[in-house]
Amino acid sequence: MNSRINQNKLSLVVAILTIGINLANAQQSKKISPYLFGLFFEDINYAADGGLYAEMIQNRSFEYSPTDNPQWHSFTSWEFVKQVFSYGSLNIETNDPIHSNNPHYAVLDIKHVGEHATGEFANIPENKGIPGVGIKNSGYDTMIVKASEKYDLSMFGRQISDHPIPITIILQGTDGKILAKENISVDSKDWKKYNVTLTVSENSDAASLLVIGTSEGKLAIDVVSLFPQKTFKNRKNGLRPDLAKLLADMTPAFVRFPGGCLAHGDGTDNMYRWKNTVGPIEQRIEQRNLWGYHQTMGLGYYEYFQFCEDIGAKPVPVLPAAVSCQNSGGTWRIGGTGQQALPMEEMESYIQEILDLVEWANGSPTSEWGAIRAAAGHPEPFNLEFIGIGNEDKITPEFQERFNMISKAVKAKYPEIQLIGTSGPFSDGEDFEKGWEIANDNHIALVDEHYYKQPEWFLSNLNRYDSYDRKKPGVYLGEYASWGNKLKNAIAEAAYMTTLERNADIVKMASYAPLFAKKNHTQWTTDMIFFDNETYSLTPNYYVQKMFSTNYGDTYYKNIISTKKDSTLSASCLKDSKTGDIILKMVNTGTKEKSMKVNLNKFKNLLFDAEQIILTGDAIAENTLENPNNIAPINSTIKVSKSFDYIAPPTSLTVIRIKTN
Repeated sequence: MNSRINQNKLSLVVAILTIGINLANAQQSKKISPYLFGLFFEDINYAADGGLYAEMIQNRSFEYSPTDNPQWHSFTSWEFVKQVFSYGSLNIETNDPIHSNNPHYAVLDIKHVGEHATGEFANIPENKGIPGVGIKNSGYDTMIVKASEKYDLSMFGRQISDHPIPITIILQGTDGKILAKENISVDSKDWKKYNVTLTVSENSDAASLLVIGTSEGKLAIDVVSLFPQKTFKNRKNGLRPDLAKLLADMTPAFVRFPGGCLAHGDGTDNMYRWKNTVGPIEQRIEQRNLWGYHQTMGLGYYEYFQFCEDIGAKPVPVLPAAVSCQNSGGTWRIGGTGQQALPMEEMESYIQEILDLVEWANGSPTSEWGAIRAAAGHPEPFNLEFIGIGNEDKITPEFQERFNMISKAVKAKYPEIQLIGTSGPFSDGEDFEKGWEIANDNHIALVDEHYYKQPEWFLSNLNRYDSYDRKKPGVYLGEYASWGNKLKNAIAEAAYMTTLERNADIVKMASYAPLFAKKNHTQWTTDMIFFDNETYSLTPNYYVQKMFSTNYGDTYYKNIISTKKDSTLSASCLKDSKTGDIILKMVNTGTKEKSMKVNLNKFKNLLFDAEQIILTGDAIAENTLENPNNIAPINSTIKVSKSFDYIAPPTSLTVIRIKTN
């Protein structure tokens, strides 16, 4: 009897101890967001047209205008060409367009076609080339073509004369040398699409496309488009492969698009309306870009969703909350109109537009909007889960009323969609407080916080999210960056990102911004990737983002890495349950090497040959297009043990990935 009682007591003690150990372990670890690190794409700094979007012809539809840029017009980037003493005229017309959404087109009237000169006259420059009259385009700054590669040319033509018009399509080098040539005949009184493939004979970093009419007559031309066949995933109407791969290599959990301030636009007439960006490109509505240039909408919602699917990222579209940017009309520069709101009588149709997006993305291919997705080549749903409503808006009564209407309607019809609210453009203040209040009242899933700060701010706010109420909406840190692309900026961001991991039970998503900046076309100077038409430069900020996003887990552990309460040191420890890997991140923002103690006794079956990546160097070093390799991560293999000291180099981020058996 006594032995049974003693045995029961012992079992009870063991159970209590086991519970205590499990509770202690639970307090030392927590499950975290599976999609913390992602990307934010906005067509700023020529990120889309002339950048990620692989279209090589600038102003392909003759829709540029002074509203885009005071110096622009329908023939911007086009040159009227008369070769070998041919002559004629070129005009813009609008009376019989391909589609009402694409009103402008070029009319070429070929009055006379000259003849090739012979003998000593053949060497005169004016006598060279193919006789005829046409148009020439040199692309976005330059047009780069590669030997033996193929380029797909498409254009719409309409015969105005009584007889067909022969056309010669040429890719030409700077010296007039023909690099590729094909012939078509515009032979229909109705608009018709013509396609040819051009195979280039030699490299050129300054090529031009010529469309030359070679007999007398009159024709209309529109949507002259040239794409390399080698796009990302070989998609038609696709993306520049090198730039797209840089994003894919980051394995982002999500991609937010299309902005940014671009989303809510410069006035209500300039808001980004998703329906204008799907369907055939000749039917999309082009418009002025808030950042001072033009959007073809060739990179539209279909292409954004397709890219997300191609790289395994969740699509996160951001739609206007029925109000425009508070800086509309250049308010921050010259005193403009400020925030504008859609009239209340338009709200019913606008809310339906948002609901239609969910059907377009997720609906059956037999539904009204799902059928449009299917017709574009994607009968399967895109599995949309998140929608952002608004972008760092001024939280006015007009905003609040419209946001509440949208939120109520979406939650009623599609309760499975997680809505993302907004808390204005700053890390605190009146709009921030009001934005959070609205999100709490509406039980929104996430709140989009934005802030751009000096590196010192990030280092003095490493505890920002520790005290956030876990019962309230989660945080999407949708735009953030330290002001600068030097190593010290990136390392300050790295220190802050360890705290995002520590708080990834409440901070659900985060994305650095902006993403791309093109040489000589930059409106915002702190960016992740700088590029031109041929190459790119990866900033230290890019490397930090990639080191975090490609080395992420689903469980956070505290008290694994001791920083000895040194304010220049930050660290985090994650476990990836899919691989069993233990991932250590250690940041030293100081100017001297520092020691951190790592204790891995909590983990079992460790393999002590670990992968190590270190980003370090001169604190003020940066990468440029001219010198792209000043700063780059160094990969190696190191030996670790259950307990070891790690010496962190000055101004450094170290990632150590330890596999388990």
